[in-house]
Amino acid sequence: MYDTVQYRCETLKGKIMDHTETVDRRLGMQSAHGVRHQGHTLDSSRDVAIRDAALDLLSEIGYDRLTMDGIAARAHASKATIYRRWQGKAALVVDALNCSKGEAHDVDTGSLEGDLAAISEGACSQESRFNSNLMLGIITALAHDDELRQVFRERMIHPRTVVMRGIFERAVERGEVSPGRNIDLLVSLFPALMIQQVLITGELPDADFTWHVVHDVILPLATAS
Repeated sequence: MYDTVQYRCETLKGKIMDHTETVDRRLGMQSAHGVRHQGHTLDSSRDVAIRDAALDLLSEIGYDRLTMDGIAARAHASKATIYRRWQGKAALVVDALNCSKGEAHDVDTGSLEGDLAAISEGACSQESRFNSNLMLGIITALAHDDELRQVFRERMIHPRTVVMRGIFERAVERGEVSPGRNIDLLVSLFPALMIQQVLITGELPDADFTWHVVHDVILPLATAS
C-alpha cells in the first residue's frame, strides 16, 4: 500500500515538473540558479531584484500600466538583462508571482479533509509577498490580456489543478468521494472562491475564510451521498 501511494506521489510530482520545465523553455524563463545564456552564467541575484521590482510595481500601478522600462529602472537593471531571462512582461510577472507563492507541491495526509486543510493553510501562508493590491492588479488584467491569461494558466493554474485533481482522485479510491462526482467542478471551486473574495472585499482570504470554504462548501459537495 505504501509503495503504491509513494509511486502515485512521485508520478504526480513528475507530471508537475515536466509541465513546468516545458513551459519555462517555451517562455524563455530561467527556473534554475546560475543558468547559462549564450555561454555566460547569469547572476541569480539579479533575478531576485527584477522579480521584486515587478511585484512592487504590479502592486502599486497594476499590470496594464506596468512596463519593462519601469521594471528595469526599479531594479537598477538594463532591459537587455531582463530579456535575457524572460521573454516578455507576462512571463516575468507570472514567474515572479510563482516564485513568491511557491511551486505547487502534492500533499497526501491520508484523508480528503486533511489534504484540503493542508492546501488551505498553504494558501494563507504569510511567507509570500502576496497582498490584495498585487492580486487585484493581476486579476483585473486576466480578463482582457490573452498573453497574460495563457501564461498564468500554464504556470500558476495548471500545476495547482494537477495537485487538486490528485487529491480528489485519491479520495475516490479511498471511497470518500463517489466515482460519479464532477471532479472538474470540485477542483475549480477553491481558486474560484479565493479570487471572488479578493474581488468582492479587496482583501486576501484569511484562514477563517478558507476553513469555511473547505468545510462548508467543498467537503459537503464532494462527499454528499
